[in-house]
Amino acid sequence: MPHPTDESPAGISRDDVAHLADLARIDLSDAELDHLAPQLAVIVDAIASINELATDDVPPTSHALGLTNVFRDDVVRPSLTQNEALSGAPLVEDGRFSVPRILGEDA
Repeated sequence: MPHPTDESPAGISRDDVAHLADLARIDLSDAELDHLAPQLAVIVDAIASINELATDDVPPTSHALGLTNVFRDDVVRPSLTQNEALSGAPLVEDGRFSVPRILGEDA
């Protein structure tokens, strides 16, 4: 069994994980470092394997599907009046919906 500080094929060592945890201000125990180092190495290896794909004929994209903005003309249409909109409200105050105060702050 390799020593916990030995590097994995991805080059991620237990010491690298400890250094990253220190930079991120994450306090990891020795057991957690021993557990995380191989997991991070597997992740880095998986990401590195993407470089092996033949993508010379694939154009760079930011999304798997073509995205287009769907705009429509801004057309004025009939809508509810203020009184119609407020007609179903349980409580109205000064032409607005009135709701219970939840933060306990003064207006």
